[in-house]
Amino acid sequence: MYNFFAAAPKGFEYSLATELKAFGAEDVKESVAGVFFSAPLELAYRITLWTRLASRIILVIYKGPCESAEQLYNAAYCIDWPSHFSNKTTFSIDFHGLGGFINNTQFGALKIKDAVVDRFRDDDIARPSVSRVGAEFKIDGHYRNGKLTIGINFSGPSLHQRGYRSSTGEAPLKENLAANMLFRSGWQDNPTNVLDPFCGSGTVLIEAALIAADIAPGLKRERFGFEHWQRHNDKIWQEILEEARARASLGLNRCELKFYGSDIDSRLVALAKRNAENAGVLSLIDFRVGNALSIDVPEESGFLISNPPYGERLGNVTALLQLYNQFGERLKKEFGGWKAAMLCSDIELISSLKLKADKQMKMFNGALECAFNLYSLHAKSTRRQEVGQLEDGQDLATVAVPFANRVKKNFKQLEKWAKKEGIDSYRLYDADIPEYNVAIDKYQDYVVIQEYSAPANIPEAVTKRRLSDVLLALPAAIGLKPDNIILKTRERQKGVSQYEKLDTEKLSLITCEYGAKFKLNLTDYLDTGLFLDHRLTRKLVGDKSRNRKVLNLFAYTGSASVHAAIGGAKSVTTVDMSNTYLTWAKDNFMLNQLSGKQYQFVQADCLQWIESGDEQFDLIFIDPPTFSNSKRMEDSWDVQRDHAEMLSGLIKRLAPGGEIIFSNNKRKFKMDIDALKKLGMQVQNIDKQTLPLDYKRNPHIHNTWLITHG
Repeated sequence: MYNFFAAAPKGFEYSLATELKAFGAEDVKESVAGVFFSAPLELAYRITLWTRLASRIILVIYKGPCESAEQLYNAAYCIDWPSHFSNKTTFSIDFHGLGGFINNTQFGALKIKDAVVDRFRDDDIARPSVSRVGAEFKIDGHYRNGKLTIGINFSGPSLHQRGYRSSTGEAPLKENLAANMLFRSGWQDNPTNVLDPFCGSGTVLIEAALIAADIAPGLKRERFGFEHWQRHNDKIWQEILEEARARASLGLNRCELKFYGSDIDSRLVALAKRNAENAGVLSLIDFRVGNALSIDVPEESGFLISNPPYGERLGNVTALLQLYNQFGERLKKEFGGWKAAMLCSDIELISSLKLKADKQMKMFNGALECAFNLYSLHAKSTRRQEVGQLEDGQDLATVAVPFANRVKKNFKQLEKWAKKEGIDSYRLYDADIPEYNVAIDKYQDYVVIQEYSAPANIPEAVTKRRLSDVLLALPAAIGLKPDNIILKTRERQKGVSQYEKLDTEKLSLITCEYGAKFKLNLTDYLDTGLFLDHRLTRKLVGDKSRNRKVLNLFAYTGSASVHAAIGGAKSVTTVDMSNTYLTWAKDNFMLNQLSGKQYQFVQADCLQWIESGDEQFDLIFIDPPTFSNSKRMEDSWDVQRDHAEMLSGLIKRLAPGGEIIFSNNKRKFKMDIDALKKLGMQVQNIDKQTLPLDYKRNPHIHNTWLITHG
């Protein structure tokens, strides 16, 4: 009787323990990421060949306490290594676990290696060679909570590598994970026909077919770890192999179950066919190219088990939510009598199926935690929530009916207004309903959704569910393609610029506004290059610019400068600290065919620039940030604290009879009117004049002031 440890991914312990008991293993005890067991050599061979869940089988030869490097070395040295492998055999050490005196796994591996080599030498045997890659004999060391385990890698390369996979798709599902899905779903206890409508490279179906045909998962493997073990009994091993081959031949001929797989990607379907052929089960599986939303139901009943696509890249999350939601609707309508099991790393996606789960479990795909849900599909009872109705009676498969109705109402009103105004970008929705705490801006055929940070007392799961419902409801509400939705999350920034670079594919548009054109970047930054709430402020700048020298400070992408130039300004000076935004501003000028020496672009700290010269301007537009402590500014900036001092310096740059349009986005901002009056200035609030219709629901989005000489 030998002692073993069967290693497996985290979360496999129960399934693996059950499998080992079924094989006849004794002293089965679950541990973290694996199971200890005892078995005679013949059974150990059989388990290694037949386990569908384990990643490695370790023959344990030492287990005990260990509190120092010296104890680690002594424990390894006391093992009679020459009786386990020949000095003609290359070896390597795999060491796992940290803590106590071990803060580096390489240190643990080095200590064991030294002990092994010294043991050979002290037994007057030439030392074996160490090979980091492709070693013939692998020693496994594991340290956890002051206990050391040393063993021999009995199984060799990871057991999930069955030998049939020629290559994988973009998000490969490990073979033992697919087997665990089949085990935990209950299918293995009562095998029936199987369908995977998102089959990818076919792993789930191939594993199911191997089980149904009684084919050992290790039968195609080229090597095992015990082959260079001195105590290996090749006669017993060959007998077990021959038995497995006979069972596979018989099982393949007797298998009456049917397996169906489809994927929208023809390349993956071709790959799945090759993998199934390599595994010897292609004759059992019907692979087809097809959309999961329109595939035929192959049988009156069966088991649908799948790992649907998922992803987190901005721009495709809405399409995925729609896919899951529509797929859930199809399951409800067409798959009555079936059972289903779904694995997905994104709880919001799997929730978008809107199906009531019989059971919910967790599984790990590598380090990725996944939800694994089981469903019994009945024609009328599996929908998690009732279908809502839009105002015109159109079905809407979502719970966000109040949100959908509000967006649709806003869209009808604003679309006509925008055409009349001569604009094609506007705010469609701004947290009109508190539960759906997002802002939605429409840019031609695209929308950008910005999710506001939720209050701390709202559970994260609730905010995620509401956002998912927003993404599900929006396309149907305004007739929008799901792929044309860009989702962004605006967190409260601490100590950094309000503009954050995003890692996503670039999507550029040209928008029109009162005769001006502006380049937009909908994806690369949290902001798109145009503050829509300043639309009327920019128009006011343009209206006041004829034959005047205009200055635009904190200019961002220069949109107010463009309006000034189009409005007939004598000259326009655009100042911003960011070279990126100044380049963008120049592009906007070129887009509007504006060029000439009268248009100046200055990269500078605006506060320092104000004090650094004496050139005066007839019209000054300034829209400073609410707060900034950028490394490129000498001091921090707070618009409430510092605006009076800044404006007092700016007034020196204002020509007689000139005007300053001052704006900022700080809510509850209070203008220091007294300080400006002492400087001989008149101050007029023009919020109502500069608040566009699409921002009437949020009148505090910004505040604007007109400052003139008294």
